[in-house]
Amino acid sequence: MMVRAQYRSLRGISAVAALLAIGAVGCSDVSDAVDSAKDGAKKAARQRSVFSLDIGDCYNPNGKAEGTAYAVEIVPCDEAHEGQVVGEFAIDKGKEYPGDDGVSTIADNRCPVEAQKYAPDTWALPKGVALFYYTPTKESWATGDRAVSCTYTAEKGTFSGSLDTAKSLKPEQNTYLKGSNAVYEALWANQPEKDTVEDDLAGYKTQAKAVAAALDAHVKGLDGIEGTEVGKLRATLTKASGNWKKAANAADADAFYIAYDPAFTDIDPSKSVAARKELGLATTVPADEAEVWAG
Repeated sequence: MMVRAQYRSLRGISAVAALLAIGAVGCSDVSDAVDSAKDGAKKAARQRSVFSLDIGDCYNPNGKAEGTAYAVEIVPCDEAHEGQVVGEFAIDKGKEYPGDDGVSTIADNRCPVEAQKYAPDTWALPKGVALFYYTPTKESWATGDRAVSCTYTAEKGTFSGSLDTAKSLKPEQNTYLKGSNAVYEALWANQPEKDTVEDDLAGYKTQAKAVAAALDAHVKGLDGIEGTEVGKLRATLTKASGNWKKAANAADADAFYIAYDPAFTDIDPSKSVAARKELGLATTVPADEAEVWAG
């Protein structure tokens, strides 16, 4: 999932003031002006510093979704909103400021993990929602700011309702999602920098070893879940694990490719749709994942 950064403000906000100016208007315009003033006052009352965001907060950014932010409008989650805070963590206080890119790298790695604790099933996210984050700036770092707030934010438009699904999941759903998420995390977190196996066989073998280990753990978790389709998926993933292990032990690039092709094909997300349906989970493959396996 795409990750974009929203930086914190250089300072907090001590107070929020709304300037509600009604100019000379005719009688027919008074009602509209009053309604506008009420909306403005309501929005002002909902303003909160980005330094005080909490997990579960639903909000609307003030201005563009990306860039330096000072405050956001906190709204009830049942109202239309652009984003929700789904995770948070603190960067090591002993470190010097890592730089904008360094902070973004830390958030890139941690936010998906934190977000999955709150909303484990990424397939169930509203369409067009992506993972964003608020991070410290160099200036706020100097004042002790180390917090990162991870959010799911609509790239266009809004969505309604809370994304907090972890508490409502059944044990077997949680087990499935934990295993499945770990497989794809192993795949993408260990992605080699080189584009071809010939240029980095060791890197691709390391990735294959990580995926095989994640698949073994996933299959073990599925052993305790009943269901015809879950059983079929377990068999497919067992075969996939074997091929990932062959890739991890490949003597050369040709041997790696021979094992990798069926290994990658057998973890195509579309192969899990029937099992997900049987478990009562979302069954629409996210567009970005479907595109990867479409070739």
